[in-house]
Amino acid sequence: MKFIQTLKNIWKIEELKNRILVTLGLLLVYRFGAQVVLPGIDADQLGQFSGNFAGGGIGGLLDAFTGGAFSNASIFALGIMPYISASIVVQLMGIAIPYLQKLQKDGESGRRKINQITRWLTIAICLVQAPGYLASLPALGVPTEAFVLGLTFQFYFTSVIILVTGTIFAMWLGEKITDKGIGNGISLLIMVGIIATLPQAFAQEWVSRVNQSNGGLIMILIELVIWFFIIFASVMLVMAVRQIQVQYARRTQSGGYEKDVFGSRQFIPLKLNASGVMPIIFAQAIMFIPAAVAGLSESETSQGVAAAFSDIFGFWYNLVFALLIIVFTYFYTAITVPTNKIADDLKRSGGFIPGIRPGTETSEYLDKIMSQITLPGSIFLALIAIFPAIVGGLLGIQQGWALFFGGTSLLIMVGVAIDTMQQINSYLLNRHYDGLMKTGKNRKAVA
Repeated sequence: MKFIQTLKNIWKIEELKNRILVTLGLLLVYRFGAQVVLPGIDADQLGQFSGNFAGGGIGGLLDAFTGGAFSNASIFALGIMPYISASIVVQLMGIAIPYLQKLQKDGESGRRKINQITRWLTIAICLVQAPGYLASLPALGVPTEAFVLGLTFQFYFTSVIILVTGTIFAMWLGEKITDKGIGNGISLLIMVGIIATLPQAFAQEWVSRVNQSNGGLIMILIELVIWFFIIFASVMLVMAVRQIQVQYARRTQSGGYEKDVFGSRQFIPLKLNASGVMPIIFAQAIMFIPAAVAGLSESETSQGVAAAFSDIFGFWYNLVFALLIIVFTYFYTAITVPTNKIADDLKRSGGFIPGIRPGTETSEYLDKIMSQITLPGSIFLALIAIFPAIVGGLLGIQQGWALFFGGTSLLIMVGVAIDTMQQINSYLLNRHYDGLMKTGKNRKAVA
């Protein structure tokens, strides 16, 4: 009843209600577009093509991020991933290119210019990925008779334009959700795409366990318990922080009289996993390379390497994958947590860490703490990333369903859900209601 009352409170706030409705409406548009097949392709002939991604694998992973649009040969087949790739490239280039560094310090005007650069880079990436996607359709299982116009220049030209436009439109939807809706729009589009494939994956697992007498309802129950446990562990990973106590110096205020203002104690929250899911995304991008390079050679060794790194549930794939995640976690944390800047800001504001001198010594201390908490954080992140392979091997779970037991999919869903709930929580607290994470009676306004 308390939860229902909280939902009623959400509906009472007109601005929050409108933002939620806008968000749901734009997400519905995105899901509708994911079902629209490219002109020139017969949708009835795509059954075998879609079935190739039902069993997991790299193709299944790509299909999960686009919410099935990849296997539907949809106008949104490239999804929002080109924009994510462009954002990562721009962020990394900001480390080495002085112009981008200057834009990052220019506030809102600099942010707008960086966004514009990211959009143009997104179009460039789409112009490379779109022809590659279209050229790979026959090899991936789309029959020749499915191409109504044939594999002509006209088909390629129009389809490339549509795929690029589809990604730009998806990017626009994400930005509109961020501005007019609730939550981070781009992240919500990815999360909705991932969730869209969950019912089908669970249905396949149900058929395998129950209808085919492969463990029955007991195994389904065990899998759900493990699934909720790994979700809880992912929440803990996202929320965990190490609080560094900060003391602000005592100072005197003058304004016709003198008054002592005693130093206040605050905390610097250093996240256990400051890099989020980016190390997994980087590592997965690297893991595509060995299979692609080895596939160029016809030698027996190269074919073996290609087969090993094409199986996302194989031992060698996951071993290398886990090591790369640990390395990239340290790398990404180092470039996203500016300990020097934190130390300088503390010094300018009169703050200091008890027992540590301001300036260089504070920066070194923060570096040391980050190194200490990043190690367990990176190992935990790597374990969650390879957990689908672990449960798939130990329990014989269907690969499509196993993908939801960890990895990028689960961490994105958990991270986006927490971020969206926190924004809704802020609206409730600002209107003197209890938040989503705390139930009870309406809070009284404080005069």
